[in-house]
Amino acid sequence: MDNFDRNILALMQRDASLSVGDIAERVALSKTACWRRIQKLEREGVIRARVALLNPEALDLGLTVYVSVRTNQHNENWATQFAAVIEHIPEVLEVYRMSGDLDYLIKAVVSDMPGYDRLYKKLIEANLFDVSSSFVMETMKQTTELPLEQQLA
Repeated sequence: MDNFDRNILALMQRDASLSVGDIAERVALSKTACWRRIQKLEREGVIRARVALLNPEALDLGLTVYVSVRTNQHNENWATQFAAVIEHIPEVLEVYRMSGDLDYLIKAVVSDMPGYDRLYKKLIEANLFDVSSSFVMETMKQTTELPLEQQLA
């Protein structure tokens, strides 16, 4: 990956709706060369998807919750059941298996406290040992952009 690729990625991270022509012009490549690079980055899995980022508040999903989960069942059957439960809960945006005292960390969005209660009732179908939730009171920084600038040197 060279600086052309990194510059293309930086532009696409900020605005995936840019045309190939716009990107090519900004990175000083021909449209064809730029398009080939984008296709290669997609084939290699560097570009996973091109999506629209939605405003949760505008969709009545203004409460973000981080759910900490501990389990006392560290086996494949439980992990498969847990994965199946969370896969079918649309409010769940991200799930991470963690190191340390915490087994899993879940990020979800809901409309309000009753929405969280409905989410909680779905989650406990996975036979959880300990669940603790924290609610976002203020978003101080939020980005989907990976730090490519340090790679440009």
